[in-house]
Amino acid sequence: MSESLTEQEIIELCKTHSMFSWSRGNDVNPWPIARAEGIYMYGPDGQKIIDFNSQLMSVNIGHGHPKVREAMKAQIDQLLFVWPGAATEVRARVSRKLSQLVPGNLNTFFYTLGGAEANENAIKAVKLYTGRNKIIARYRSYHGATNATMQLTGDPRRLANEPGMPGVIHVMDPNPYDYSFGSSDEEKVARNLQYLEEVITYEGPDTIAAMFIETVTGTNGILPPPAGYLAGLRALLDKYKILLVCDEVMCGFGRTGKMFAFEHGGIVPDILTMAKGLTSSYAPMGCMAVSDPIAAHFKENVFWGGLTYNAHCLGLATAEAVIDVMHEEKLIENASKMGEIMRAHMQAMKDKHPSVRGFRQIGLFGMMDLQRDEAGTRMAPYNGTHPAMQALGAHFRANNLFTFVRWGSFMCNPPLCINEKQLDEAFAIIDSGLDITDAAMDD
Repeated sequence: MSESLTEQEIIELCKTHSMFSWSRGNDVNPWPIARAEGIYMYGPDGQKIIDFNSQLMSVNIGHGHPKVREAMKAQIDQLLFVWPGAATEVRARVSRKLSQLVPGNLNTFFYTLGGAEANENAIKAVKLYTGRNKIIARYRSYHGATNATMQLTGDPRRLANEPGMPGVIHVMDPNPYDYSFGSSDEEKVARNLQYLEEVITYEGPDTIAAMFIETVTGTNGILPPPAGYLAGLRALLDKYKILLVCDEVMCGFGRTGKMFAFEHGGIVPDILTMAKGLTSSYAPMGCMAVSDPIAAHFKENVFWGGLTYNAHCLGLATAEAVIDVMHEEKLIENASKMGEIMRAHMQAMKDKHPSVRGFRQIGLFGMMDLQRDEAGTRMAPYNGTHPAMQALGAHFRANNLFTFVRWGSFMCNPPLCINEKQLDEAFAIIDSGLDITDAAMDD
């Protein structure tokens, strides 16, 4: 029998003997969590917390689903680990299932332990396949915290990790940081693609292997692409024989109201990377899906990538069960339906609270931006903070709502199993919290 620890002992031991992501150890104030079920987490003393961010936008089916837990237990009793060169039944089943699930000609899969590793191997794949060494990525992006993916990432977390892998070209997102730029989606797309083609020309098209995008930008703003952008980007990259890699680690697996976000744009990338929702984070698992031409290349040429835990049996069994649950319980359809209800809540917050600058939402993937004056000045600047945002975060925590407050915005990314009553419950807390930011507006 393992030792039973008090809530405070759990916190202190974790802080003393472990490191936390993106944090100074002395500054962290971790929430103690003992168990979780559905959209709720529970503290050691029974505290009930709404998970309004699906942890890291990843527990898509909700916490503790019994069918997935049973599948994991069954796999533990059968086979847990063999070397990556082995063929296993669960690897065969999941690979077939994904080939039927992923649109287009993305029929071949390389399994990893997470999204960063999926992107790391996609970097290798595009360079080996094309013989080119440069990669385009966007400033408002996050692709992982490993060495190469940290350089693909455009957000400020990259800066402390430079220098790293050379050859990354960062470009602007089609959604400008300032809402006032571009009066229509058509104008945004035309201007951005014109600019992007000029960058490609300057860099030398025959030196660029691929462009990596988050199909819907995640942590840097929840930014659905303007209408027509994905098709226009696909055509531009095809013109110069530059591959398109869609990173759907965060926005895939039903989050946007479709299984994969690129389906909204009517395109298919050359490579798709996924993780998070693939197993609903019940077990570590990521995946790189490659198109048939790329797969054919690596039938005849060595793919110089490998991982000890490639195609780990427990992760694969978890993914198989999660995919089944998503279909059986119609969670993608629920994400689309509840997304509209969440959007109505967001609009109601904007109508009621003068500190709400705006919001974005696609499916159950959303963010709200706050302002400190009627002119639209952000409550906190890019990569900055403001006492009102800190107070808002404290209010959410005090009222048992878990989500991320970042700069002048906060995230709204609940599990896809959420219902209308639970959305009402979450937005009642948000509503009262926005009184704090209203009071902080400049006179």
